[in-house]
Amino acid sequence: MIIAIDGPAASGKGTLGKRLAQHYGYRHLDTGVIYRAVAKMLLDQGFELTDEVRAVAAAMALDPTKFDHPELKSQRIGDAASVVSAFPKVRDALVSFQRQFAADPPGAVLDGRDIGTVICPDADVKIFVVADPQVRARRRTLEARGRGEEADEALVLADIIRRDERDRNRAAAPLKAAADAHILDNSNLDIEGGVRAAIAIVEAVLARR
Repeated sequence: MIIAIDGPAASGKGTLGKRLAQHYGYRHLDTGVIYRAVAKMLLDQGFELTDEVRAVAAAMALDPTKFDHPELKSQRIGDAASVVSAFPKVRDALVSFQRQFAADPPGAVLDGRDIGTVICPDADVKIFVVADPQVRARRRTLEARGRGEEADEALVLADIIRRDERDRNRAAAPLKAAADAHILDNSNLDIEGGVRAAIAIVEAVLARR
């Protein structure tokens, strides 16, 4: 079974994806990490984020063993990833990696921004997570401070709004809910509440089979 979870930055989709994978015994892939890894590689090598040729080369040379590098969670890398992910050729280079991950047994949960629309349009369950921008900014600020980083909530909110605009309007795989996706509003839910809501959606889909 393939579960696709999409949504904007800091909506909680990553946490939900990880918990759903644990609940069902499936593998989990935070696809945003892939783009963050591409961005980090460019920055580490001193290249401009707008260098599409270098970005494609980085996408082709990714090392999955480095996907757990702590710096990939930083605000700096997250902002950079939003830039390189807008390149159609970068996305093309990473599609096969994500689809193969989804296809391997026993099942997979993938979260990102185009899983239900582009990567796995035939996913068994599609969930689109939404949350109020102010709520997302607060969560992202607390996460950053928890890692010991400086974080100004007003600046984080402004960045989230910019990223939402860029993600929704990019030419390559814009952020949007699949026509058959289930909308999960995570604005007023804690982690456990969000997990319960997500499991309820999956179980409802399975019950109709």
